[in-house]
Amino acid sequence: MYQTIQFIHSYWAYLVVIMLTIASISAIIGWVSGKEYSAGNFRISLFTLIVSHIQLLIGIVLYFVAPYFKMWGEVGMGGVMSDDTLRLYNLEHPLMMIIAIALITIGYSKHKKKLTSTPKFKTLAIFYTIALVVLLSRIPWNAWL
Repeated sequence: MYQTIQFIHSYWAYLVVIMLTIASISAIIGWVSGKEYSAGNFRISLFTLIVSHIQLLIGIVLYFVAPYFKMWGEVGMGGVMSDDTLRLYNLEHPLMMIIAIALITIGYSKHKKKLTSTPKFKTLAIFYTIALVVLLSRIPWNAWL
């Protein structure tokens, strides 16, 4: 079960990174160029929100079935915090991904309340780009690629 969920989580992550990158670039271009906010822009931002939330749900399941989770009980907080790998998988990666998805959710919610195109693009550009940076900062690159 663990390998299957890890496989799904790893490959769904490619979709999340691609969609978040596209949404960020699209929002930045729309903001800078003064384009009109279109249904296509809305779909990109919504699809990014959806795939990131699906990834969060897969990640939560993976967190509790992963062998790393058992280490909290075996070596305790001090043991997990002193081991770089355990700290990454048990604390840093989950926490930063939750923060990134919260930023995506907040940005999406705030942009819907804006009435004109420039503030919509600006809100999406800021929140989605920060979320992308946060997300990329804590991906376990050595295990992922």
